[in-house]
Amino acid sequence: MRQPARHVDDPDPGYVASITAGRQAKDAYLRTAADGPLRGPLAEPGALSYFSVEKQYRLVVPRLRRPTASDRPIALETSDGQRRIARRVGFLDFDLHGQRLALTAFSIGPTPPGSLFVPFADTTSGTETYGSGRYLDLAIEPGGSVVLDFNVAYHPYCAYSRAYSCPLTPAENRLWVPILAGERLPR
Repeated sequence: MRQPARHVDDPDPGYVASITAGRQAKDAYLRTAADGPLRGPLAEPGALSYFSVEKQYRLVVPRLRRPTASDRPIALETSDGQRRIARRVGFLDFDLHGQRLALTAFSIGPTPPGSLFVPFADTTSGTETYGSGRYLDLAIEPGGSVVLDFNVAYHPYCAYSRAYSCPLTPAENRLWVPILAGERLPR
């Protein structure tokens, strides 16, 4: 039986500060890392842009819905025309903007147990966010729940440079609602 996610009405008081600090640390790393994607004007402080942190985009999925035993690995297309083999770990069922939605969580290659890779696209993709979608790196909590927090959604490196090979969002993870949270295209 499907148990949709519930909103977290009052995340801890330091939640917004924590998201902001995480964004600043990521921006600093991407600007200074030798193997980072930001070059030229994109390497300037403040070049990356984000939606404001909104609690409606932080949900708790009580339980990951598991794939069937017959589910097979799939080949995710990448930005450079290659393919990466991914395994469906489970499905995140949630309600947002008055709609019942689901995203598939994947595992690509060797990953720690409980780690989830969730590429997704929404109605902002191609206008306000990277056209091929954004990513979420999530974890299964000890009790089996998953915090689905779109405020930490980020663009893959290939959004900034063609030198990277990034998995593209599969059709099953295209949402027909706007996700006005996380990283957005530079203004």
